[in-house]
Amino acid sequence: MTNWRLLYTPPSTGAWNMAVDESILEHIHRGEALPTLRLYSWNPPCLSLGHAQSFADVDMERVKAHGWEVVRRLTGGRAILHTDELTYSVTGASEEPVLSGGVLESYNRLAQALLYAIRELGLPVEIKEHANEPAALNLNPVCFEVPSTYEITVEGKKLIGSAQARKKEGVLQHGSLPLTGDLTRICLALVFKDEPAREHAAQRLLARATTVKSVIDVEPDWETAAQALVKGFEAQLGIRFQRGELSRSESERANELVIEKYANPVWTERS
Repeated sequence: MTNWRLLYTPPSTGAWNMAVDESILEHIHRGEALPTLRLYSWNPPCLSLGHAQSFADVDMERVKAHGWEVVRRLTGGRAILHTDELTYSVTGASEEPVLSGGVLESYNRLAQALLYAIRELGLPVEIKEHANEPAALNLNPVCFEVPSTYEITVEGKKLIGSAQARKKEGVLQHGSLPLTGDLTRICLALVFKDEPAREHAAQRLLARATTVKSVIDVEPDWETAAQALVKGFEAQLGIRFQRGELSRSESERANELVIEKYANPVWTERS
């Protein structure tokens, strides 16, 4: 068994959420924190962009009209509108057994834990392997419409969107489990050439992605979903969790990162 820290943090802004994950990564690198599974949500709803995604994808007028925020992740991938979901982050050293061996190997290990967890919720999920993405989808700004290697699907539709970053400080993987709500709301936050294109994108998304409630027709509870993830990580990865809190140093560094980076247009609004 490997000892990890388990964090449940309250719903927070996009900038704070991203800053906390990077702060944890820095503290683990210095040997000041255990590898960590953090479970959280967002308030207000927030559009997160992948590390290299162009800010030109964002329709800021519509985003502001809905009272949403925009943030750029440290991890890659494409845009996600975070609302009505459970978000997880996994943070640890690259030598940590669960995270060792490179992106695909570690991603697959974590996918097995996620698979176990979602089955605990009563969904008939499976893992689909995608060796290559169709060229047309490489330009798609929406995360949940694009296949990824070892993705979690149910009834042929993508259920969890995840992305990983491997840095000198260690490994950070983010993932989003939509519990309920209208997945097509993300199309209101992105730029399309015209309204028919926006509607077409929304219909395509519904055909390729889903939520927990859409599958089991039961209003999913965030706490129940969180407990299932914890159980999946324990059962599949040999992890023993210690429930913890952010240290004072982690919180202070997160506050610095909000100002320096995640709430700073220089970081967020890159093309």
